[in-house]
Amino acid sequence: MNQPADYVPPAVWTSPASSGGRFANINRPVAGATHQRELPVGRHPLQLYSLATPNGVKVTVMLEELLALGHSGAEYDAWLIRINEGEQFGSGFVGVNPNSKIPALMDRSGAEPIRVFESGAILLYLAEKFGAFLPTAPAERAECLSWLFWQMGSAPYLGGGFGHFYAYAPHKIQYAIDRFTMETKRQLDVLDRRLAQSTYLAGEHYSIADIAVWPWYGALAKGQLYEAGEFLQVQGYSHVQRWAETIAQRPAAQRGRKVNRPWGELSSQLHERHDASDFEHRTADKLAQP
Repeated sequence: MNQPADYVPPAVWTSPASSGGRFANINRPVAGATHQRELPVGRHPLQLYSLATPNGVKVTVMLEELLALGHSGAEYDAWLIRINEGEQFGSGFVGVNPNSKIPALMDRSGAEPIRVFESGAILLYLAEKFGAFLPTAPAERAECLSWLFWQMGSAPYLGGGFGHFYAYAPHKIQYAIDRFTMETKRQLDVLDRRLAQSTYLAGEHYSIADIAVWPWYGALAKGQLYEAGEFLQVQGYSHVQRWAETIAQRPAAQRGRKVNRPWGELSSQLHERHDASDFEHRTADKLAQP
């Protein structure tokens, strides 16, 4: 193993002028707004402010699945938040999510608006609001919530750990990559063993547990995350592969994956979503709008 020069932490840490890497321009050690910017509000009950990272995709898939079930109250406007440009630090966004992370949701269907932030909390809120994708039988409900919170606790090791050091860090550090690769493969094995026993994570029925896990681990299994499929030998997790492909075939999941996506093939992008017809009436000119 290549040994980097030893780093001796100072007695008191101070923020460097630049932390380096892809996200150096938005990293800072304090919270709060950096500028004044109100959020737009559309005509639907639910207003989503997001980007099609795995955490953002969770919510747009959930909303599209609810609409596919006939829940008209789940109609939504999805507004693009460009996190690389620091839009999550605008005063309006911070008012919805003081943690300045996408996604953030405002429910304006009642007398007073309700803010919901953190992707897992949004999924649970919507599942309870519409009575869908959350089992009611105690054992299956417990299994669903256990896997939902497993994802919330595990994904930082995949994204902020493996993804950061493998794909984004300015320098490749073998210790860090080995550490987080080991954990990512362990997590894939956890999923594979579970999915060898049941069709979906909570049992035989598709739920918010699957909706939460699929944008992260389903994308990883299909080689769509960090271009790390070969590195991680993801094809060996056959039960995860089966599950990921099953969900990928769902029309609502296909639609949800496109929303607030400003990269990739044009056919995979829908920068903002304000009506179901937006999926059909997309043009290059509309996609190019800031």
